Amino acid sequence: MIGHLNELRKRIIIVLVAFILSITAGFLGSPLILEFIKNQPSAQMINWNVFGFTDGFLIYFKCAVLIAILFTLPVLLYQLWAFVKPGLTAKEAKGSIIYVPISFLLFIVGVSFSYFVVFPMVIHFMSSINQSIGAIETYGISQYFTFMFNIILPISIIFEMPVVIVFLTKIGILNPFALKKMRKISYFVLVIVGVSITPPDFISDVLIIIPLLLLFELSIVCSHWTYKKRMRDSKDLN
Repeated sequence: MIGHLNELRKRIIIVLVAFILSITAGFLGSPLILEFIKNQPSAQMINWNVFGFTDGFLIYFKCAVLIAILFTLPVLLYQLWAFVKPGLTAKEAKGSIIYVPISFLLFIVGVSFSYFVVFPMVIHFMSSINQSIGAIETYGISQYFTFMFNIILPISIIFEMPVVIVFLTKIGILNPFALKKMRKISYFVLVIVGVSITPPDFISDVLIIIPLLLLFELSIVCSHWTYKKRMRDSKDLN
């Protein structure tokens, strides 16, 4: 038990060091990130304002945290794998390491899709609504980034669905047959999620809902492949 706790402490320290280094780099790179965001079409029509002395610092901090999450995530996933590796066979260890780069790649895809596709649509729709009632648009930079993060992070997490389902299938909690039975309910939930985070127009809903449904179908395919492999390995052991 003491050995496991020492190993866990070592892994946690490595993740914390990676996070601290990443957030430091994020602070240094925040001006470039803000300049990039400011030059995007979704931000050029909006004048950023600050309504408090700490707004500028908080935006730097949020950018730094975003960078830290992106660069710490693969370190965290690898350390989790390294911690459980002694309890795995050589074949299981080799097969599970692939989850680390795939999880990171799916997270990056989710961030890119939500920022370059979903966020501009939402901003355009909300701005058109405000203009239709004759309102003068004056936005605080803190509100802008909070709104942006509230859209990006949930979608990025949803993009992790295939890896999560494959993992749950691998340890026997899920199987492709149960997923197929839950297809209608899952579709309904994903449609509700897609409609909730997009403007209420048909095109925007379709652009979000279709990728979510495709992710679920991809998850079923991956679960089926993992389930067959688990059954085959089980027969070999018997």
